[in-house]
Amino acid sequence: MKVLLYTPASDAASWLHDFTHALPEAELREWQAGDTAPADFAIVWRPPREMLAGRKGLRAIFNLGAGVDAILALEREYPGTLPREAQLVRLEDTGMARQMAEYVTHAVLRYLRRFDEYETLQAERRWKVLEPHSHSTFTVGVLGLGVLGTHVARTLAVLGLPVRGYSRSARQIEGVTTYAGEANFEAFLSGVKVLVNLLPHTPDTHDVLNRRTFSKLAQGAYLINVARGAHLVEQDLLDALAQGQIAAATLDVFRKEPLPADHPFWQEPRITITPHSSAETLREESVPQVARKIMALARGEPVSGVVDIERGY
Repeated sequence: MKVLLYTPASDAASWLHDFTHALPEAELREWQAGDTAPADFAIVWRPPREMLAGRKGLRAIFNLGAGVDAILALEREYPGTLPREAQLVRLEDTGMARQMAEYVTHAVLRYLRRFDEYETLQAERRWKVLEPHSHSTFTVGVLGLGVLGTHVARTLAVLGLPVRGYSRSARQIEGVTTYAGEANFEAFLSGVKVLVNLLPHTPDTHDVLNRRTFSKLAQGAYLINVARGAHLVEQDLLDALAQGQIAAATLDVFRKEPLPADHPFWQEPRITITPHSSAETLREESVPQVARKIMALARGEPVSGVVDIERGY
């Protein structure tokens, strides 16, 4: 069994080391430009097109992340990049759900208790007590109910907040009011006070955080984007902030990363910026999961986490 690894991360050697120990019977090698030798499986993060295109005999491609949009973008731009016979498999959780729930919960509670406004008052040296928002009207809407979105929605519901969830197909989550399908999108948005985006990035969800979406939310709503920067129409957010339709935003992802130093988001005090750090891929949890799935496929058994190429997730 031959396994090919590619990751541009600085800890690529550590990934190689851990996979070598997790798959002792496999011939594991790190891909280098010009390597066209046979491989049964590929483990990748943001691979170049030439690594995958035209590679015959590849049975599965394991993506070292929950989002596969970078690989699918290559396929859309250069059809045939993904070998037809190869399954594309994404990571499932590996500690990311817990991290994401921590990040989003912190941001939601910060806005609920108005700590963002207290930071401004502190900078102005002003002593003023602000009335917290009412729990009963502080409706949180979670866009995307995959593994991460479902965990986030459940965590927020435990806080006693009204929580809604939106997905393409119908889901049932205890303590969460769920909406499904495009026909119910506006009903999901109506009156939401905090919009949390955890959608996969596909052509259908590109630019979904736009002027029209913001207009359906409660006046003075909050935005938390932890999915992809391409979901957000940046100027529409700045306009919504200026008009008061959006009170503040917490953004972890951006169209261009790192965020350029001259980007207007840096100058907007109501936007909180973090460097795509809401949920990191944990190597110690990812390696065993991928190794188990490779061994299952080698035995002819099905695995979970297989991506529907047409849907994009």
